[in-house]
Formats: sequence, structure tokens, C-alpha cells
Amino acid sequence: MLPSLPTFLVEENEVKKTLILCFVLLIGLYGCGKKGGVAGLDKDHPAYILAQDLAAVLPALDPANTISLVVSKNFTVTAVEVVQFFQTNLGNRIAELKGLDAPQLKNVVEQQAVQMAERKMLIDAAEDAKTAVSPEELDAALNYQYSRAGGQEAFQKALSENGLSKEEFKENIRIDLLIQNYLNALLGQEITVTDEEIFTVYEQDKTASARHILFLTEGKTEDEKAEILKRSEAILARARSGEDFAGLAKEYTEDPGSKDSGGLYENFGRGYMVKAFEDAAFSVPVGEISDVVETEYGYHIIKVLSREKESRPLDEVRSEIEEKIKQDKKSGTFERHLIELKQQNGFEIIAL
Repeated sequence: MLPSLPTFLVEENEVKKTLILCFVLLIGLYGCGKKGGVAGLDKDHPAYILAQDLAAVLPALDPANTISLVVSKNFTVTAVEVVQFFQTNLGNRIAELKGLDAPQLKNVVEQQAVQMAERKMLIDAAEDAKTAVSPEELDAALNYQYSRAGGQEAFQKALSENGLSKEEFKENIRIDLLIQNYLNALLGQEITVTDEEIFTVYEQDKTASARHILFLTEGKTEDEKAEILKRSEAILARARSGEDFAGLAKEYTEDPGSKDSGGLYENFGRGYMVKAFEDAAFSVPVGEISDVVETEYGYHIIKVLSREKESRPLDEVRSEIEEKIKQDKKSGTFERHLIELKQQNGFEIIAL
């Protein structure tokens, strides 16, 4: 991933790719059980205190309530579970969480709830498919975690600091392996890639450079979004009339990652930006300005500066391209399977 890319633009499929390739558990992972969660928290529990702090910004997170964020036929994910997850996993980053405004916090909580619910759904699917985890697999995964922590003693200390027992952690590792084995079986079928597919990808532009102006809409009402759209269209008209795009970006963009550089992102490849942004960057003629492009983060005005094709000979990059095509096909299969599971399970997201 290119270091200059802003967090909000990075393709969210990275999470999905992690599901496909490896489910390595973070120490202290909470809320991944099959049937889900806690009904409430004791008032002296750290997560209760965190929920109180967050409720000052987003009242729906009041720990006295048990609000469902995702429901399905077999499980529910509540706001309490999500806050418990944050308390267990974020460590020092909890301070960053507390610093978010209401729309940002709402977005983070809702996204985390969906990820937790998808995980529970995959556990159900794996168990229904009679997926197994061998003792050897489990031992190998545990030994890997010991080595990462600096030995069993350091590992046990880390568990204790996160309020988990070794048995709880072992069960979470088993669940991770269960999902991984299930996905490997689903995605492990032989994938064929034709010469035509390889040549088509080879001929595509490989990287793009662009400037953009972002108007954030996360957490905004429909009326507020309509006003933001009007403002973005007015700036678009000024850019197309010949005003300096970099100057407009420095003045108006709400992307802190590129504001000082006039909205500039250079030489990013396919799969590094959210889809709508990427589609515009690789389709709008070089030197021209896009229409207003909407992503989940807001409205973008994009000026394409340049695009570059692969400079290496085809024979040199054939295997690299073939592997990318295979991974893209796997990602597509996973996405379709996830949609099917959601439909079968009556997966419903309830906005805060």
C-alpha cells in the first residue's frame, strides 16, 4: 500500500482480503462468538466507563441501553459488544476514539458492528459445512503467537493485561482457523487464467496521478448532503472555467492527507483507492476534470494528471499479473458468497 494514500480512500476490500488469505487473531479479540455477546456491563467494567464517555458524543452508546446494530436469524450484534471490542483491542488508541466527533464515531461503530456480524455469520457457515480444525493446526497457530509475543511467559502476560485467559484465547484461535479453513475450501478450487486476460490487464494503465477536492458527507443528513453537493458543483464550475485546481484544493478540500499538496496523489495503482474514485482516475481523459464523484466518504472533484502503463516486458510480469487476476477472482467469489450468506440469514443493519 502506498504510504501517501489517505485512510479514507484505501479500498475497504483490504479487510475482505484479510479474511480470504489469513485470519490471524489480535490478542484480546472480543465479540467473535457464534451467538453473540453480552446483555450489559457491570458499572465498574472499563468498557462501561468507555461507553459512558462515548455516549457524551453519541448518546446511542449509553451503556444503560442495549441497542442492536446488526440482526440476523441466528445472532445479534449490539452497541455494547462493539464498545467492549474497542476496550479490549484499541489500547492507547482509545484516546483517538474519544476524540472523534459524532458522525465519525457513528461511522466507526457501525462499520465495526458489520465486521463483527460478518464474522459470526462465517462461523455459522463454517460449522454448517462441518469444517474441522486439527489439533496440529491449533498447536502451530498457538506456537506462532508465542513466538510473536517473545515466548509463552510474555504471551501470558499480554493475555492477562487484556483480561483474557489462555483457554479463551485458544478458543478464539480455533475459531479463526475454522473460518480460514472454510474460506480456503470455498476459494481453493483451481482458478484458470487465460492469455487473453493476462494481455488485457497488461495493456491497461497501471498507475494514475491525480488531484482531488473532497467535500465530506459522512454522518450528514440528506438535506445537508444536498447543500454539500451544491457547493461541490459550484467549485467544479470554477475549476472547469480555468481556475488553478491545486489552489482550489488547498482552499476547499476536506482531505487532510492531501490538502497541503493541493489534493495530489501520485502513481497509485489499481485496487488502492475506493472503487468510484479509482474508476474516475482511470477513465477520465488525462488533463480533464471529472464530474462530481460520490463515494461513501463524500463528493470528490478529480483532475487526472497522468497515467502510466506497465514498462516491463510481458514475459517478465506474466506470473505477477496471473497471480493478481487469481486473487481478484477469489475476492469476487468471496464477495458473492458473503452476499448470499447475508440474504440467507436475513442480515439487517440498523443505523444508529
